[in-house]
Amino acid sequence: MIRIQRAGDRYPGGDPGAGVETRHALSFGPHYDPDNLRFGPLLAVNEERLAPGAGFDEHPHSHTEIVTWVVEGELTHRDTAGHETVVRPGDLQHLSSAAGVRHVERNAGDASLTFVQMWLAPRETGGEPSYTLVRDLSGPYALPAAGAALHVLRPGRGDEVVLPGADTVYVHVVRGTVILAGRELGEGDAARITDGDAPSLTAAEPAELLVWESSA
Repeated sequence: MIRIQRAGDRYPGGDPGAGVETRHALSFGPHYDPDNLRFGPLLAVNEERLAPGAGFDEHPHSHTEIVTWVVEGELTHRDTAGHETVVRPGDLQHLSSAAGVRHVERNAGDASLTFVQMWLAPRETGGEPSYTLVRDLSGPYALPAAGAALHVLRPGRGDEVVLPGADTVYVHVVRGTVILAGRELGEGDAARITDGDAPSLTAAEPAELLVWESSA
């Protein structure tokens, strides 16, 4: 089965007055939808837009795998485990909060910042927090702690892409336009696939896709 979620159907959040605009794909914070709590291990898929100087002050996380993909601009990250980095387009950031960690996320640059942040539930709780930054990600990123893997796909116009055959597959369109099962998906649209098959999609124009596959 394929379920499409349009960009305009995402729940708006953040604090626009403070330069933070968020669009949530799943239940988050004050927005509660009992039929949209999670998808496979995915607990959140948030599109974040931060104005220069805006960000999230130090806040806690625990028992969550947090994966961040920067679309444009630069994200400054600092956490209580001693990591301080700048994440740029093409980089993948993974913070495993484990038993607990606090971090700050901010747009310290002069240009606007857009990123997609995805939270996944680990199969086991506890442990020590860890941090990974992959510069210029070129292949799948395995996340065994959540039984999942992230593929970043960039098909050109007319290219056909066979999606992974897995228990759950989540496709988020970062940019461009693709055709999946006869339906057009544009920027911010997403598809949730649960039939275990490996459908294909075709890029109507050059695109960038975030594709999660996960096993039960």
